[in-house]
Amino acid sequence: MGNDVYRSPLASRYASPYMLHLFSPDSRFQTWRRLWTALARAQHELGLPVTAEQVAELEAHITDIDYDTAAAREREVRHDVMAHVYAYGKAAPTAAGIIHLGATSCYVTDNADLTLYRDGLRYLRKQLLAVLVNLADFARRYAATPTLGYTHYQPAQPVTVGKRATLWMQDFLCDVEELDQVLAGLKFLGCRGTTGTEASFMDLFEGDEEKIDEMNRRIAAEFGFAECFAVCGQTYPRKVDSRILNCLSGIAQSACRMANDIRLLQHDRQVEEPFEDSQIGSSAMAYKRNPMRCERICSLSRYLMADAMNAPMTAAAQWMERTLDDSANRRISMPEGFLCADAVLRLCQNVTAGLRVNETVVDRTLREYLPFMATEDLMMEAVKRGGDRQQLHESIRRHSMAATARMKEGQPCDLLDRLAGDPAFGLSRQELEDLMEPARYIGRCPQQVVRFLESCAPLLREAQAADGGITV
Repeated sequence: MGNDVYRSPLASRYASPYMLHLFSPDSRFQTWRRLWTALARAQHELGLPVTAEQVAELEAHITDIDYDTAAAREREVRHDVMAHVYAYGKAAPTAAGIIHLGATSCYVTDNADLTLYRDGLRYLRKQLLAVLVNLADFARRYAATPTLGYTHYQPAQPVTVGKRATLWMQDFLCDVEELDQVLAGLKFLGCRGTTGTEASFMDLFEGDEEKIDEMNRRIAAEFGFAECFAVCGQTYPRKVDSRILNCLSGIAQSACRMANDIRLLQHDRQVEEPFEDSQIGSSAMAYKRNPMRCERICSLSRYLMADAMNAPMTAAAQWMERTLDDSANRRISMPEGFLCADAVLRLCQNVTAGLRVNETVVDRTLREYLPFMATEDLMMEAVKRGGDRQQLHESIRRHSMAATARMKEGQPCDLLDRLAGDPAFGLSRQELEDLMEPARYIGRCPQQVVRFLESCAPLLREAQAADGGITV
């Protein structure tokens, strides 16, 4: 394809070789041929007039697809499935007469889609686990590193860098759980006829219902599915697509949340995403070090969350046993959803593998606000020494307001100096300083990190390396 033709950026810039191949014409149409072969094999084994030689010929011509012949035929008959039946028959002439016997188009289109989606979800699961492994290493390394906590993006009680990472992990773990549920619920359509009644096979098998069920069991098993949908129209239920895209949307939500946190922290130079030695942050401002990977995660995640709306609208619009207004939408929204989720998770792997913590900045930022956060402990210590709790509370309030006003004018925080000079506290400046150890104020963060990582250790052990690095 030349540079004078539009190409999807998901394909040309972001998605992995695996996902690009999974939704390629070769993958899709070879799966169609595998389905036609499986149908013929089952029909032969169950006594229909299909010979072993015809099955063998179909088997021998699964990969040698003549796309020019198929395209020319489709222009003539305006039907993609029949165009590929025709091309397959040209490649396997002795079997041409039995290809697609008793089937409708959705036998190949829908069963192929289910197979591709199943394989795509399994791949994304590995990508998710790779992100979780990176985050687990990060959380373990910084489990006890105090950092300023934020609520409403305002300074709050200290947490640790590692504890914050477990919040991101917990979101991604929810995505793994949901993905596993979707995978567990996937079923095969099978070969069920034009309205799902299997009427054509009642004729072919002369009313032998057990043979019809066995045919579908064999085909489903050949493609790795344990069972078929109990009932269907011409298609598999489009609610399946809705579940799948909702799952991918959930991944996008988790990724976007994490990336936004990193972007905010990078503004304060506390945390930074990877940045190569020769990387350019801005065409005009050469000093810039923009969080472009995390920005891209957020950008693609928004697309994926919006894309997920296609499936429920399509599922809601299906009429009776079949309507074709799903086809064009699904042809775009489903593969693009997978490619986008793949791109997001590849970026997440890259960011989490190289996430840098500027510990000096983290410590300085925390210590700037720590006197305010330590005031309750200071008040308790002063009460132990005979102070009046209510009087101390009022002193802290008054001194805090004054110190805050000073900071708003660009001056250093002088709260500890003010408290040391207040006789109501009875604490020297050094004694106050001794109470400013950040680790005193992080609660159970280190223990929470350890317990959390222990709880997800079995899942993390499943993790396998994804498909290599990413160029961003």
